[in-house]
Amino acid sequence: MTGRRRTIVLADGDVAARSALDIAWPGWADGADRVVAADGGARHAPELGLTIDRWVGDGDSLPADEIERLRGAGTRVDLVERDKDESDTELAIDAAIADGADEVVVLGAFGGPRLDHAIANLSLLGHPGLGRRAIVLLDAGARVRLVDAPDPDGRPVHVPLPGRVGDLVSLIPFGVDVEGIRTEGLRYPLSDETLRSGPARGLSNVRLAADASISVRRGRLLVIESPVTLSP
Repeated sequence: MTGRRRTIVLADGDVAARSALDIAWPGWADGADRVVAADGGARHAPELGLTIDRWVGDGDSLPADEIERLRGAGTRVDLVERDKDESDTELAIDAAIADGADEVVVLGAFGGPRLDHAIANLSLLGHPGLGRRAIVLLDAGARVRLVDAPDPDGRPVHVPLPGRVGDLVSLIPFGVDVEGIRTEGLRYPLSDETLRSGPARGLSNVRLAADASISVRRGRLLVIESPVTLSP
């Protein structure tokens, strides 16, 4: 990574051990120069070997003494009202952008008892405040990003999908039909094809080459990568 700022956001869902993340997604934290915690997501930092630079939240998931401990350690603390329109994770992503992040990696976006939180976190991939910044939701069992096409000049969007041969790659339309999909290095190729919103046709493709890629002419497409060890 040259000249780009990568920020790690710690949400309050379950987070795998650092060793599991490193095995599933080698280099996932390379180049990260800042960590923003969303409320109770701060509890993940010590186990991941991360130092929190900024904490954002309403304090309903982290004890007051822990918030004060962060403040005393020099962490910027942004305590907000509990009655608000944004989730704490959304506020943490907003903070990362405000602090100059070009790339955002979100941990803790999926696990936990609240399905609505997981769905809301997925929807944050389409947050208009991100612009064209790269954002990925990460867990030991999944790496999720959004391809949004066309680009500002009206051209198809091309996304490299480097990774291990055999890993699963699912392509899920994000609320709308996705047109002009082309893939390289996947077992079930798509050549200028459309995936309709609703049917599960794009589920469980397989990476055949370490330098696989996808391009999209129009629409929003979730790209969900999963380690081959999760395959039945």
